Amino acid sequence: MLHTSLISSRGVRRAALAGPLLAALLLAGCASTGGIAPTAHLTPPQQLGLQPVQTAFPKTDWWTAFHDPELDRLIATALADNPSLQVAQARLAQARAQVQGADSALKPKLGAAVGSTREQFSANDIYPPPLGGGWYTENQAMLQGSWELDFFGKNHQTLQAAIGEAHAAAAQDQAARVLLASNVTSAYVNLARLIAVQNVLQQTLQQREHMLKLVRDRVNAGLETTVQEKQALAEVPQIRLQIDQTGVQITQARNLLAALTGQGPQATATLAPQLDALPTLALPDSLPAELIGRRADIVAARWQVEAALHGVKAARAAFYPNVNLTAFAGFTALGFSDWLQSSSQTLGVGPALTLPIFEGGALRAQLRGKAAQADAAIAQYNGTLVDAVHEAADAIASRQSIAQQIAQQQQALAAAQDALRLVDQRYKAGLSNYLTVLSVQSNVLKLQQAGVDLRAQALADDVALIRALGGGYKAKELPASAPAKPS
Repeated sequence: MLHTSLISSRGVRRAALAGPLLAALLLAGCASTGGIAPTAHLTPPQQLGLQPVQTAFPKTDWWTAFHDPELDRLIATALADNPSLQVAQARLAQARAQVQGADSALKPKLGAAVGSTREQFSANDIYPPPLGGGWYTENQAMLQGSWELDFFGKNHQTLQAAIGEAHAAAAQDQAARVLLASNVTSAYVNLARLIAVQNVLQQTLQQREHMLKLVRDRVNAGLETTVQEKQALAEVPQIRLQIDQTGVQITQARNLLAALTGQGPQATATLAPQLDALPTLALPDSLPAELIGRRADIVAARWQVEAALHGVKAARAAFYPNVNLTAFAGFTALGFSDWLQSSSQTLGVGPALTLPIFEGGALRAQLRGKAAQADAAIAQYNGTLVDAVHEAADAIASRQSIAQQIAQQQQALAAAQDALRLVDQRYKAGLSNYLTVLSVQSNVLKLQQAGVDLRAQALADDVALIRALGGGYKAKELPASAPAKPS
């Protein structure tokens, strides 16, 4: 019988609601939304120099281009076990649950209630004797239904806001994955750099120890003074100090990789990547307009704008009346003998209206808050877009420069090594002193370390540009490029 009541003819329902709705709409003028709206504007991509150009973007699993199985394993472990990523996934699940909650407000509700109450009726109330003054059991079995008729779209806008937040949470989850993969790769490259630096220092230590032996031999032969011996002797502990310091940095780099992958230090204690085995990657050298859809953080910020604008619309709809259609059907009786008889049936259906007439400014304050929240979301989006363009431009500029720097370093190193061979030959022939050898040798050491740093920087720039261009992420869905302000 409840079902029959809820699907009564549309004409009858409209007639029943027309009068109350008209009165409610007239009274709604008491609460005004005038003058309250977001004022911020989205920054157009073209304003920041983003152009619709054809660009080959990194793949989702871009790190496989380094052809390093150990790096692949580390990133797979990080994406499975990193706590920060698990936090992002939990937030996504929470946002999706909020969507389900907001969606339920648009649907009819049906509940059941069964109760049995033993009570004494007052002899001085509406019940005449023998009911008045007697004890009776009141029994009820009811189906109760309600449906909020969302005439002004408050619940719909609330749902759209929740959907926007869910999209934002999904994009933030992907942003966390891209950031985590790039952080693991950067830490891996840095570890390879430190190991390469330590190898250079080990070679230098062997050279210095050999030179110390030669100086001592020459001192014993009366060809050098003890001053040269002391100078050569001082070089050896200095290089050993640098080796020890680099060793500590290597341990710390391994510990960082363990933390990023959610493991203990023992998991990466023997990790020893080789810098020369990691190839540089062929990546784009322009700023495409597609950057917006390839950066998960920009997509997340854009969805947060959309959610905030729907929140403004929901707050504005709160100024208008709520119309609820309620119905009930069931049995009620005193005592158990007639409880479930047809004569104990009870039915009811009708609209219920609530209208804010005077809220002490609460609704306007809520609308102002939502408008300010939308302005903040738009400003956050604009800032995220500017930062993304800046980050990508810096990475592209660095990549364009690093190749020239590497070529210049290699030329300088070749010249310094030639000079070292010549001065070493002159020193052994007694035509040059040790200070000259030491000076040229120090220059070779610096250039070798510079070569290691430049190659590592080239790889780090590749990772930075991959991250700046979205790390292979591509949004499956985006809101409109220019959302209309709530009016």
